Amino acid sequence: MRIALAQIDPTVGDIEGNAAKVAEWIARAAAEGADLTIFPELCIPGYPAEDLYLKRHFVEANRAAVEELAKGVGEMVVLVGFAEPGGDHRHAHNSLAVLAGGEVRGVYRKNRLPNYAVFDEQRYFVPGEEPATIEVAGSRVGLTICEDVWEEGPPASSEVSDGAGLIANPSGSPYHRGKGREREEMFAARARGYGTHLAFCNLVGGQDELVFDGHSFVVGPSGEVLARASQFEEELLLCEIPSASPARLADPLSDLAEVYAALVLGLRDYVRKNGFRHVGLALSGGIDSALVALLAVDAIGAGNVSCVVMPSPHSSDETQADARTIAANLGTEAIEIPIEAAMDAYGAALAGPFAGDGSGRDAAAEPLPRDPTRPSEPDLAAENIQARIRGNLMMALSNKHGWLVLTTGNKSEMSVGYATLYGDMAGGFAAIKDVPKTLVYELVRHRNAQAGRDLIPASVLARAPSAELRPDQLDRDSLPTYELLDRVLEAYVERDLGREEMVAAGMPADVVDEVVRMVDRSEYKRRQAAPGIRITPKAFGRDRRLPITNRFGG
Repeated sequence: MRIALAQIDPTVGDIEGNAAKVAEWIARAAAEGADLTIFPELCIPGYPAEDLYLKRHFVEANRAAVEELAKGVGEMVVLVGFAEPGGDHRHAHNSLAVLAGGEVRGVYRKNRLPNYAVFDEQRYFVPGEEPATIEVAGSRVGLTICEDVWEEGPPASSEVSDGAGLIANPSGSPYHRGKGREREEMFAARARGYGTHLAFCNLVGGQDELVFDGHSFVVGPSGEVLARASQFEEELLLCEIPSASPARLADPLSDLAEVYAALVLGLRDYVRKNGFRHVGLALSGGIDSALVALLAVDAIGAGNVSCVVMPSPHSSDETQADARTIAANLGTEAIEIPIEAAMDAYGAALAGPFAGDGSGRDAAAEPLPRDPTRPSEPDLAAENIQARIRGNLMMALSNKHGWLVLTTGNKSEMSVGYATLYGDMAGGFAAIKDVPKTLVYELVRHRNAQAGRDLIPASVLARAPSAELRPDQLDRDSLPTYELLDRVLEAYVERDLGREEMVAAGMPADVVDEVVRMVDRSEYKRRQAAPGIRITPKAFGRDRRLPITNRFGG
């Protein structure tokens, strides 16, 4: 049996466009002599389409598209993921249509509906209850969808008992760092346990906060990978079952290359699928905006990126020189707008109201609402004015030119509130929202090494991090070292460890207490942040949902 895995990048809600793409790839697979072509989970409506699945007319439209697709299928068997209308006129099934001979010859309904992390399929779908096998080229093929094989047992085990020599697994499995390796190990274990072949066909592309990495593959009964598609690219992967000739076996990307590629694809698809042509970002000469500039250029090309340099009286000559060098190295448009005059105007307008103790807070050192037990720092309000002036200017340029503004805050900053609401948080997409500060440095070094030259000057990597909102300001004045901070954040945010567990793991108790306090008190800020690309096992947004009003304290 010759199988084809059609690793495609659909667009949520574009039923007509997705169906046209599937038809095109069906023709490609037929030209390659495939007996069976597998498309990803829910590729006709798009995944995850969230509450679109609750719209009856949306579900009916994707069903009609599948029926129309079937008319163009000959003797090859095609498996296509769609949302099948449910009997209660509200909930649908996450289903797989079997197309052959010009008709829909069968439907399989996903048995196991994940309801953890970024998944909430039980909100939208009713589970199926039966396994299913079909005959293709004289062989039995078991049908599953994604989560159906992540645990041992039915439906896959029942299908193997029914004689299936191949388990087809169309999936919509989102990426996080190292996820591809985890999948291959799990599928290898299933293949060995069942003594059968497994074919995993995954979505590829960006969808809001999620990135799907593709990385489709076929695993043999002994657990060996027989064929593997590229990561983060559309591809038609062909493989003979049993193996009669060598199949394509793409090499997995290195750890940093994989993360970088995920960020580029997530940004590119967010821009493209939402109809933007141009992005703008505030380029400070610091490491975070440098990484965002790199990603933007790699995602959509230097000609579609504008970098805006907005020096204040507190901006050092060195950082401003680095900002201009970065824009020149990347070939982007560079716009310079000094903000000293705007700061003076704000200062004059606020001179009377600011004559008090200046207790309003928002900056890194103290997220709102103010803690009355801690001393006030009157200059924080003035510092935040600088950030808000810059945010205002970026949004004005966005309105004038139709740009998508990219924010430049990283995960470490977003965690502890080290960002200004309506200032550096202003924008439409947060490309590095889920990238810890220490990883920011690693990714910039990786990209420089990949280029074979310093696209980002060495001085940017060597300089101590600073928001440059007051003279001689350094991040370490308000925060632990980023190495320690990121260690605490990984434990608290991504692994949900409690205080005593973190202290027992060797993290200083005073640092743990301070970081937990800052994370918890900054929840209201994160709710107002732009969406950003998920690359860790637990990101703010779809993954981590905590109440703003909350006195648990860690």
